[in-house]
Amino acid sequence: MVKDGQAEKDPRHPHEPIAALESQQLKRLEMASIIEATTLVLLVFVAVPLRHLWGWPYGSKFLGPIHGIAFLAYIWTVLQTVSGGGWHGREVARLFLVAFVPFGGYANLRWLRERARTLADGKEAR
Repeated sequence: MVKDGQAEKDPRHPHEPIAALESQQLKRLEMASIIEATTLVLLVFVAVPLRHLWGWPYGSKFLGPIHGIAFLAYIWTVLQTVSGGGWHGREVARLFLVAFVPFGGYANLRWLRERARTLADGKEAR
């Protein structure tokens, strides 16, 4: 119901819109993490060996730029996510460092989902 041009708020959940936005951003970060990790694994374990062991450079020529874009998109998504506040320096460093480790983005998924679950429960994320 609308009163004086503003939507009526539920007094039990004053921060619900903010929590919903943060939850959506965590889902975006999960997706970016999966894409970045997949392109890194394909680049390191498929394209580079094909180039150096069998002399087929096309895999890395094709996948290199795709991974570069995925990496930049992941970094941008991390920056958007942590700019909302509530993140410890150690957590931010973890988000950036996993982008440089093959399979690191996959290992990070459980932690991101736990943070989203904590947020959905209305508790302060650790």
